[in-house]
Amino acid sequence: MAERTVVHLLRHGEVHNPDKILYGRLPGYRLSETGEAMARAAAEWMAGRGITHLVSSPLERARQTAAPIAETLGLETHVDDRLIEAANAFEGLRVGVGDGTLRAPRHWWKLRNPLRPSWGEPYVEIAARMVAAVEAARDAARGGAAVCVSHQLPIWTTRLHVEGRRYVHDPRRRQCGLASVTSLTFDGDRFVSLAYAEPAGATPTDAVPGA
Repeated sequence: MAERTVVHLLRHGEVHNPDKILYGRLPGYRLSETGEAMARAAAEWMAGRGITHLVSSPLERARQTAAPIAETLGLETHVDDRLIEAANAFEGLRVGVGDGTLRAPRHWWKLRNPLRPSWGEPYVEIAARMVAAVEAARDAARGGAAVCVSHQLPIWTTRLHVEGRRYVHDPRRRQCGLASVTSLTFDGDRFVSLAYAEPAGATPTDAVPGA
C-alpha cells in the first residue's frame, strides 16, 4: 500500500492592521496579540498529529505563526518563497465597501478581467507554485505530516485546484479563516481527501478580506 501523508495548510493569525488596508506582501505587518494567541492555539492543535516537517511563507506574520509550532514540536522552520501571499495591485489601499478606492476611474483598468484576475497574480500561477510547495512538503514528510504556513488566497486557490473547481470565486465565500487549517491527505503522490478545521475559532466578520 502507498504511504499516507498529510499536508496541513495553515493560514497565519490575525495581523495588527489598524488602518484596515490590504497589506499583501508589504513589510512591517506582524501578528496582533490576538494573532499570537491564534498561533498558539494552532500549535496546540498540531501536537500529536505526527508532524515531522514545518515550512513557512517568508512574510513575518507567517513566520510568527509557525514559531509556536516549531517550539512545541521541536522542529526547524524552513522557508519556502512559493508559499508567499499573492501579488495584488491594490496593495497598500483600503478596499472595503464605501471607501471609494474601487470606484476611482484610475483603478478601473485593473478590474477589467476577474477571470485572471487582472488586478493581481493569475490564479493559475498561484496554484502552480502552491502545488509545487505542497508536493515538496509531502515528499519531506512521507508517511507522516507536514505543516505549510501560508495566506488566505494561496491556500484557497490550492483547495480549488485539488478539488477540480473553477478558480473564479467570491472572496467573501472562502472557507479559510484566520489560523485555520486546510488538510490535504495523500496516498503516495495521489490526493485523496481534504479536511478543514479552525483551531482558534471562527474569523471575526469585520476582518479585512484576504488579509
